Amino acid sequence: MILNMMMTMMKEIRNKTSISDFILLGFSEWPEQQSLLFGLFLGMYLVTVLGNLLIILAIGSDLHLHTPMYFFLANLSFIDTCFTCTIVPKVLVNIQTQQHTISYTGCLLQMYSFMVLALLDDFLLAVMAYDRYVAICLPLHYTMTMRPQRCLLLVAASWICSHLLALSLTLQMAQFSFCASHSIPHFFCDLLPLLKLACSDTQVFQVLMFVEAALSGAAPLICVLVSYAHIIHTILRVPSTEGKHKVFSTCGSHLTVVTLFYGTLFLVYFQPSSSYSAESGMVASVIYTMVTPMLNPFIYSLRNRDMKGALWRLLGWGKCSTP
Repeated sequence: MILNMMMTMMKEIRNKTSISDFILLGFSEWPEQQSLLFGLFLGMYLVTVLGNLLIILAIGSDLHLHTPMYFFLANLSFIDTCFTCTIVPKVLVNIQTQQHTISYTGCLLQMYSFMVLALLDDFLLAVMAYDRYVAICLPLHYTMTMRPQRCLLLVAASWICSHLLALSLTLQMAQFSFCASHSIPHFFCDLLPLLKLACSDTQVFQVLMFVEAALSGAAPLICVLVSYAHIIHTILRVPSTEGKHKVFSTCGSHLTVVTLFYGTLFLVYFQPSSSYSAESGMVASVIYTMVTPMLNPFIYSLRNRDMKGALWRLLGWGKCSTP
């Protein structure tokens, strides 16, 4: 419903503008490396989709993993799969065909989908940090606090907030005039590269963008930091070294993913659009649109005995014997 409303409004706005498409320059400036990039991105895409789908199937098929932590992990894997599918297929087609155009509506829809999924990643990582906080710091209240209804509510609220925040920015972007070059120095329709092509006054938009960044970026990050501050405080009170290691191992994977996610986002989005660099933006974008979603299944499964056992059983190789 939200998507249909947005498409209708964008078509009406498009009729008032002269632009029909954009050109995604992407990696066209490196013609001698096109075959290498195609093979690399295709391999990363297949590994990402396969890895995340295996995580989802393993969690769904194993009753031992029907817990809040793995419920959120399955949602994260689904979001990462959609995230990659929103960006990489178009990149592969552009490299293979050397046709770099994308329609005006398609560009805005790609930007909208990208923002929704990035925001969902952001909110869900905060929810997962809260889940770890309750499990480690308030173990006696965990079953009551993280009951199924509340888990569903947290995920549903994340979806609704992500769509609303992304929709407000996309509809405002759709009202801009793009009277300069229509060439985007990026491999997908990202927010900042599009903003630099706009001829309209973007001051109000930039204020709105930073306000939303504070709501959707800083607030979840504060939630993550506060949760881990309590977790670390609890871990330090554990008497034995082995006990400390066991407690921290339950959230080490999540902390690694949080560091990768926020590290690359800060490089790109928490800066004024005037200081945005296309080269650094593309490198950081490759990390959080391709590398991070590919690594997440490995990060969450290699050091997780329950997940490895579920994956082995899913593949029909019996129980995992790793201690």
